Amino acid sequence: MSAQPNDDLDWDALADGLEREAELALPFLEQAAAHLRDIALHGDRTLTRVDRILDVGSGPGVASCLLARYFPNAHVTAVDATESLLGRARVRAHREGLDGRVHTRRAELPTDLCVLGSADIVWAGHVVHHLGDQQAALDALARTLRPGGVLAVAERGLNTRFLPRDIGIGRPGLQARIDAADEDWFSDMRAALPGARATVEDWPAMLARAGLVPTGSHSYLTDLPSPLDAEPREHLHARLTHQRERLADRLTAEDLRTLDALLDDDADTGILWRPDAFLLTATTVHTARACARR
Repeated sequence: MSAQPNDDLDWDALADGLEREAELALPFLEQAAAHLRDIALHGDRTLTRVDRILDVGSGPGVASCLLARYFPNAHVTAVDATESLLGRARVRAHREGLDGRVHTRRAELPTDLCVLGSADIVWAGHVVHHLGDQQAALDALARTLRPGGVLAVAERGLNTRFLPRDIGIGRPGLQARIDAADEDWFSDMRAALPGARATVEDWPAMLARAGLVPTGSHSYLTDLPSPLDAEPREHLHARLTHQRERLADRLTAEDLRTLDALLDDDADTGILWRPDAFLLTATTVHTARACARR
């Protein structure tokens, strides 16, 4: 759902998976967009209309197009550092009849945050954690808000679950060990970012330090029970493939063999065929408003 050049991830290679993941998350995005509309226009009625929205770290533009539908008077700018992802956003906007209101802007983050112009709403979906100084990034995003505008930051939530604890192959508890290895990888990734600074990730407090008034945090479920359709299975296969590659030196040989079995396209133990596979995750969105007079 977002892309940055500074974390050594190959966002071009991840493009298909990013778009598929965002499409699977559409029910959550719709709930979040409806709640954001209520906060922006029906809360304290500080804003009477929304004319411009920035989708910062837009990736393939799934959220950009959805926000354009939920705010029919607004022009939405999809902002990302990866041109191929912006190309997907333009294709999606054209396909949905939104190319007159959804625009794209290539920008390096965080350096270009100051030149994006002002907006009534800023959506930052899973992008701030890719920036070394997260507080400075929130400060910069807050400065783009017009008086009464709203910043929405989607970060973390709950780890994705997709298999029982005991899957019949390997040692039970594989997902818990993958989660632990992933946390170590994430910490190392963040530490290696340019300008990296450790911070307590209390997002409402961070938004308040950015000069905004927090308006709440809400978590949204993506809950696809078994048996899964083909698309979420393909998403899980791509996710496990990516984890197998980047966690190869953090997992035991036994766990790597179990992952290989899950990634076997032709075996009934594989994630593409298992009847017990499901998809359950939660995403948390933190919102805050700029003061009406600034």
